[in-house]
Amino acid sequence: MKKFAAIILGFIIFVYLYPLANAYVLLGPHILDLMRKELGNADRLFVSQKLFLFSDSLYEGPIELNEKLLYVFPDTFRSDMFTEETQRIHVLSKGRSVTVIDGKITADRETELDRYKDIILCNSRELLEEKLPRFGVDVSISSLGRFQGRLAFVLGAQYPDTSVPQLWVDKNTFKPFRWIVLGSATENQADLLEFRYFEWRQVDKIWYPMRIELYQGENLVRMIAVDEIKVNAHFPPRLFDIQYLKSLYPRATPVLPEQGESNGPSDLQKALDEFKKIVE
Repeated sequence: MKKFAAIILGFIIFVYLYPLANAYVLLGPHILDLMRKELGNADRLFVSQKLFLFSDSLYEGPIELNEKLLYVFPDTFRSDMFTEETQRIHVLSKGRSVTVIDGKITADRETELDRYKDIILCNSRELLEEKLPRFGVDVSISSLGRFQGRLAFVLGAQYPDTSVPQLWVDKNTFKPFRWIVLGSATENQADLLEFRYFEWRQVDKIWYPMRIELYQGENLVRMIAVDEIKVNAHFPPRLFDIQYLKSLYPRATPVLPEQGESNGPSDLQKALDEFKKIVE
């Protein structure tokens, strides 16, 4: 019986690992090129969605927020999140960023929580090759991996290493479905951060994920469910004018410091605390 069990186990391992060991691994830039061609292009994109926040320190069930996204490809983005009591505005424009909560500027740059949209906003291989390394993804490294039964190209790591930032792209559809932003090498396990993309849907000539999940360590902390998508809708340019927004709103104290500065809790924890304040 032991010999039979060993044979069965060996067969299972062979079936699981043989495709990974023998399949041809594309180079990272080629994978990004095929991914972007698959996702399609547009000039502008409007997305209406619901954001669900999960936290043991809040209520028993998830907190639901309404959010509107405006994309102006390839470098401009706005998010308006609101409840009956509060509003959060976040704008990215040509490398500059500002976040306003309840009429006060709380940050002059993006946090890790805002990154989920970057692989969509960067609508060319060249832009992704430039931006992903800034987030720690070495696009010169690629391997084949398997996650929850899906075979994928792994950019930035040699599978099964999850200690470094990496992007997973489905081997058959070339759609991204997993982005490890902060890997297991981080000293604080609470800072492990991963985005997962589900239910890609085509609208006109562009594909968009209808559900996005954010994991902190092993815990689901945020989920996005998309309600509506409009391609090439018109947006007034002033909505993205950071200088204009800064003239309208005073600065809160303290403001999230510039990139590279660090003091006290991690940026991830600060960002999570920021979202908690919106619903408290």
